[in-house]
Amino acid sequence: MAAGEDGLRADARANRDRILEVAREALTADPETPLSAIGKAAGVGQGTLYRHFPTREALALAIYRREISALAALPSTLLQERPPLEAFRLWCAQLAVSSAMKRGVAKLLQGATSEDDERETYRQIVLAVRSLLAASEAAGAIDRGANADDVLMLLGVLWQIPSHPGRDAQAARIIALIFRGLGAKDELDGLAGP
Repeated sequence: MAAGEDGLRADARANRDRILEVAREALTADPETPLSAIGKAAGVGQGTLYRHFPTREALALAIYRREISALAALPSTLLQERPPLEAFRLWCAQLAVSSAMKRGVAKLLQGATSEDDERETYRQIVLAVRSLLAASEAAGAIDRGANADDVLMLLGVLWQIPSHPGRDAQAARIIALIFRGLGAKDELDGLAGP
């Protein structure tokens, strides 16, 4: 089998992707999930798991990088399919979902991320916010002049919400407050939640 641009054969890439998907769910739910349980749930042997991810921290970092890349790429897709304000709102909702994952692997990431990792992930996400702000402003859906760094700082509150049954509703209310602060009105009233 020929290797892809990431240097992995198709079957190895499929194994890696399956491990990342299973690990994302497992570590979000319980950061102490044993790697052996992740490998078993992903349908791969321990050798395969450790070949791709030699440590728990390496696995957490790969999950985090994948999540950030997906979030960074999402605005262009959403903006093609939805009006700008709706695209921005949907992106923020996905950020809230991703924040639950980050909380699940936060302790593992502390020792695994470098300053370069942090700068690069921040850069990717602030560019995503900037593109969504610009599209929403151009459409007249929000007030002009919002700073992407400031908006991202406000959205960072989503990472602080602890896991509890009302977490999703609380995240939706916080997002709605941020959008009201940006000057969006009627379109987002339904986000207030219970």
